[in-house]
Amino acid sequence: MTTAAYQGETGAYSEQAVFDYFGPSVLPVPQPTFDAVFETVSSGECDAAVLPVENSLGGSVHRNYDLLMRHALHIVGEVIVRVSHNLIALPGVQLADIRRVWSHWQALDQCEQSITRLLPGVERVQVYDTAGSVKMLAQEQRRDTAALASARAAAFYGLPILRAEMEDDPTNYTRFVVLSRTPVAVTSGQPCKTSIVFATRNAPGSLFRALAVFALRDIDLTKIESRPLQGSPWEYLFYLDFLGHQTDAVCARALDNLREQATILRVLGSYPRAKSVQ
Repeated sequence: MTTAAYQGETGAYSEQAVFDYFGPSVLPVPQPTFDAVFETVSSGECDAAVLPVENSLGGSVHRNYDLLMRHALHIVGEVIVRVSHNLIALPGVQLADIRRVWSHWQALDQCEQSITRLLPGVERVQVYDTAGSVKMLAQEQRRDTAALASARAAAFYGLPILRAEMEDDPTNYTRFVVLSRTPVAVTSGQPCKTSIVFATRNAPGSLFRALAVFALRDIDLTKIESRPLQGSPWEYLFYLDFLGHQTDAVCARALDNLREQATILRVLGSYPRAKSVQ
């Protein structure tokens, strides 16, 4: 059985991503931090990891971009999860009873207008995890408190949902990448995506010339993210996703051209791309 590490408690959206990617036969292995997830796979304790890298509303998960550079793991897949937050409370609790709402800060932000409309004046308390907020509620049995989390978390801890779909914007998706110690073999003709990280010389036009190797070959870039290059103040690493496989002739030529310009270049993986949510 495949073991897949994720950050969070049982019922977390990351756990949903594990099942969405691997199917019901996978064994999810919860970890307390993103660092622990990477270490679990690097050490061989788990076969794979599933980690969020960006949310359609909240943007990139910077910690995981930094950890990708620190570990010799390969991106072997991606999965996109629709994030739908639910207001969860103890049995018999009504909206009028609630004085505070617990959840991860992103969930609280994503449900700000709904909380204000349903529960004006309620206290909003940040906790470490969405599913963790439901776990805390079940343990502490607080009848003046509700949690924001997934329907999976509510079902696991046996608590009812007071209101479903609390998010202010229904276009709320999180993209997860799947990591392994070995790269993935891709079926010929399968739509793929490639993720790389590179750095350029700190000189005028260097980034323009680096990106031109893709533009001149009509390679579609789907993501670019900059992060500080440790040990070199005011210099940056650029994480970039493009459509295609690194062994495709046109993509291979682009990467060869980029190697001539870059001071650092690492291919994080070529892998089957997830279906668009559009």
